[in-house]
Amino acid sequence: MNKNLADMSLEELWQLFPIFLTPHRPCWKDWYDEEAERLQKALPQLERISHIGSTAVPTIWAKPIIDILLEVPQYADFDLVQEQIEQCGYLCMSQTASRRSFNKGYTENGFVERVFHLHLCHQGDHDELYFRDYLLDHADIAKAYETLKLQLWKKYEHDRDGYTAAKSDFISLFTAKAKYEYKGRYE
Repeated sequence: MNKNLADMSLEELWQLFPIFLTPHRPCWKDWYDEEAERLQKALPQLERISHIGSTAVPTIWAKPIIDILLEVPQYADFDLVQEQIEQCGYLCMSQTASRRSFNKGYTENGFVERVFHLHLCHQGDHDELYFRDYLLDHADIAKAYETLKLQLWKKYEHDRDGYTAAKSDFISLFTAKAKYEYKGRYE
């Protein structure tokens, strides 16, 4: 008998849901579009919904998990928005005063075909958009990011926090360059 996800330790979750990368799949855009439409209908207070992360960059390998950034107005009630997101089948995984993270597509038996990570934030808290666009506009940087991820993959296959931390300097550097290059693009 399988344990409920909520009863598993972090180590057990990382074993059940390892990091793995695949070449880009064109269906990821369609999956994002379909999920975005569902979310827009369920969340009338959305300011912006965006496909972020490596699945939004068609030239690089990625974890087959669609990352979605949801921006809501500063005055939005995060608890209410969380309830609406959860009604769409998402599970809240972490929260701070300014951000909440959700996932969908994780089961006691592993991943389902379509897996989503949803990042809820207030309008204007969208560094991920700058990083995504920088990768889209700079093929050499996108390839360098892919190379880094491929190098880290096996080392951190069962350590998501380590994998994320090992990429953070690269992401911070090119997000800063993007914010300078694209100043005001998303304001």
